[in-house]
Amino acid sequence: MRATYTRLFADQNGVSHFENHEIELHPGFAVPPAAPLHFAPFMNLGKSNFIGAPADWRGDEPHPVPRRILTIVLQGSVEITAGDGTVRTFNAGDIILGEDTSGTGHSSRVIGEGLSLFIDISDDSPATP
Repeated sequence: MRATYTRLFADQNGVSHFENHEIELHPGFAVPPAAPLHFAPFMNLGKSNFIGAPADWRGDEPHPVPRRILTIVLQGSVEITAGDGTVRTFNAGDIILGEDTSGTGHSSRVIGEGLSLFIDISDDSPATP
């Protein structure tokens, strides 16, 4: 069993890109008498915020994330354009690790009314390769 997420990061020239990642889950997480679930360590997380956006919200001007943020899309869709011009649409259930804290950043727009959960990544959490 695997978990997947998308990383949005800035390269050494400050241009943002997307990168797909998978994490292998292993059996063993359980509270008896429930059967074991699959799990894998991920990262240390900090405070979280619900972020809502009306259907007409636009983040057309390229911008970096203010800090490392794990975003889980809960409702609607968001279209993100990386600095390299790649466009991806993320839907409910998708996970995005925003690490483009410097450089050209990205632009975004909400498709339909959107709701996401933004979770700060603790400073001591390892960077994704």
